[in-house]
Amino acid sequence: MKRSFDALSERYLSIRGESRQIAEPLSPEDRVVQAAPFASPVSWHLGHTTWFFEQFLLNDLSDYRPFNRAWDRLFNSYYESLGERVARDRRGLQTRPGAEQILEYRNYVDEALVKSLERGDLEAQKIDLLELGLQHEQQHQELMWYDLKYLLSGQVLEEAYSTTCDIDRFESGSPAQWTSVDEGVFEIGFEGEGFAYDNEGPRHRRYVHPGQLRQGLITNAEYLAFIEAGGYRDPMLWHSEAWAWKNAQAIEHPLYWRREADTSWSEYRLSGREALDPRAALSGISWFEAAAFCRWADWHLPDEAQWETVARSDARSFEFGQLWEFSASAYTAYPGYSARKDAAGEYNGKFMVNQMVLRGSSRATPKNHSRPSYRNFFSPDMRWMFAGIRPFRYTF
Repeated sequence: MKRSFDALSERYLSIRGESRQIAEPLSPEDRVVQAAPFASPVSWHLGHTTWFFEQFLLNDLSDYRPFNRAWDRLFNSYYESLGERVARDRRGLQTRPGAEQILEYRNYVDEALVKSLERGDLEAQKIDLLELGLQHEQQHQELMWYDLKYLLSGQVLEEAYSTTCDIDRFESGSPAQWTSVDEGVFEIGFEGEGFAYDNEGPRHRRYVHPGQLRQGLITNAEYLAFIEAGGYRDPMLWHSEAWAWKNAQAIEHPLYWRREADTSWSEYRLSGREALDPRAALSGISWFEAAAFCRWADWHLPDEAQWETVARSDARSFEFGQLWEFSASAYTAYPGYSARKDAAGEYNGKFMVNQMVLRGSSRATPKNHSRPSYRNFFSPDMRWMFAGIRPFRYTF
């Protein structure tokens, strides 16, 4: 038993260390700024993921003393049942505690949690919550990449996070190859051993229409053709809400793209701004833009069942993991879904409205989060995450 707890402690410290490594190249000023209401400061991510472990695993242990109870309000994200919280769009206004104090907080909680593991203080239910906390921290690591790229791209100097960083350099795959999807009733949802979020189940049957899913993602060159053909000016290609959003935001191209004086295009990456690579996979777009492009190309976005059926049946030729892939499915509960009854039940179920599902994973996704049943979700106007298009075409 001690050996298993030792391994769990090592894994815990390793994952926690990865968050600090992402933040390491950033200045204290970089860590506190909130670039947009939908983003969060890097320091907040570091504090919130620490609060999660303190709140759900340590606070009710008899010998644990909270680091600073006043910080609960700062680092609670959306858990209404756990008390007050700072509004999401005001996280960047909280300049205190400072970067070093938040790192002290992390060290304090890490030491206490490892000791509790060594003593066997955490019962089976708490071990489940520890696993959820580790998965949660890894989700925030990916969000940190999104948020810091958005932040750095908005700086006048457009300096690089690191000139050697390639985590946002996405390969397109094989655009000429398509994988067939047979008509029929198939099962989707998580199965097997290991961790899965509650929104990945229960496993259930879905009817699938026949068609083909492309093995390669849409490239920058393909999307540039859409732009040059007037795709952003044609209301026939856009949903009504999407057209209003595009016009209100004056959006004419993907996020991080820029037309240069010589009419060429460039793109900001975490390694710095560079000429647009026409062969790279397209990113920096919203679901609204993905749907408009597919309508222009006479293709479709796959629904969840079509995507997952191919991912399970043709794993050799169908590779995912460069970018999250937009689907045509709204984020709703699977038949028979039931959220947890404790505070952790606010984790997924409460967001099952006004969101669209993305499948697969991205280069910033931890490997153990990449599985055919994983359901990511964002509102259709979000475009700062690492997401792209894998088109579907019907064959009937």
